[in-house]
Amino acid sequence: MEFSAEQIAGILQGEVVGNAAVTVGGLAKIEEGHFGALSFLANPKYEEYIYKTQSSICIVNKTFEPAKQLPDTLTLIKVEDAYACFAKLLEVYSEMNKKQPRIENPSFIAETAKVGDGLYLGAFAYIGEQAVVGDNVTIYPNAFIGDNVEIGEGTIIHSGVKIYADSKIGKHCILHAGVVIGADGFGFAPDADGRYQKVPQIGNVILEDWVEVGANTTIDRATMGSTIIREGVKIDNLCQIAHNVEIGQHTAMAAQVGIAGSAKIGEQVMIGGQAGISGHLHIADGTKIVAQSGIPSTVKKADTLMGSPGIPMDDFKKSYFGFRKLPYILNKLQELERRLKELTKE
Repeated sequence: MEFSAEQIAGILQGEVVGNAAVTVGGLAKIEEGHFGALSFLANPKYEEYIYKTQSSICIVNKTFEPAKQLPDTLTLIKVEDAYACFAKLLEVYSEMNKKQPRIENPSFIAETAKVGDGLYLGAFAYIGEQAVVGDNVTIYPNAFIGDNVEIGEGTIIHSGVKIYADSKIGKHCILHAGVVIGADGFGFAPDADGRYQKVPQIGNVILEDWVEVGANTTIDRATMGSTIIREGVKIDNLCQIAHNVEIGQHTAMAAQVGIAGSAKIGEQVMIGGQAGISGHLHIADGTKIVAQSGIPSTVKKADTLMGSPGIPMDDFKKSYFGFRKLPYILNKLQELERRLKELTKE
């Protein structure tokens, strides 16, 4: 499907500079632009590419003024925020490519399950007993929806997702391929002989609205009560969220983050990749945790933490500077000891 510069400008409330009738049928990075592609320029360090791009249309900020001659084949659409507008177009593009409502065969819907209007259910998908699926939900092939699961309207469940019994998924969530929601928490108690006995995990998982969970991430059910992911949380690929964890609204975490059981993460927290957070602690709202950091204890006040154990980033940098100088300091100390021995002998 193709769109003209005039149509795109209408969607974005932008201004066309150039040929309003030129059309595009795809998207491309500005440095990889080609005829018939739409690109955008938001970061000034990529400006050099706009003077040689082969894209037909480029979205730019209203403040952009070319320093050199632009390609004759390039039409600009000027908007208030190029990055945000390009993201909006991606949403429109994604919505256009959304699966049309239908139920493919073979698939299974339990007789006691309730499904809303506009459902797309891919082949080999399974919906269990007493499950409730809202309107306009998309469930891709090979997904498993367990008994008593609730899924809110507009949610997208990608291939291979497994949602265990009693889990509750809110509206407009996205679960990417391989996500597992509601597997047992890691609960074991040693007996008198030192053998581990399994502690039954009888709670559930709750995802509120607008949560996105990356591929192969796992979120464990609570031992009792609920593991809760609040509204607007964004979780990257390959993360592990343990039993009874609670994550506050609009928190985001990058890939391979691990959060141990019963930790409480505040609102609008940012967690870098491969960070580890111990169990039974609290992280203050607005905290930032640098990648590969370890957080062993409660964070009472918002800060940017780095290292393991995590400390304020400025303190970590000073400490690391000293750590890097340790070989030099040790050599100096050994030299001073040698000279002191010589002076003592004299």
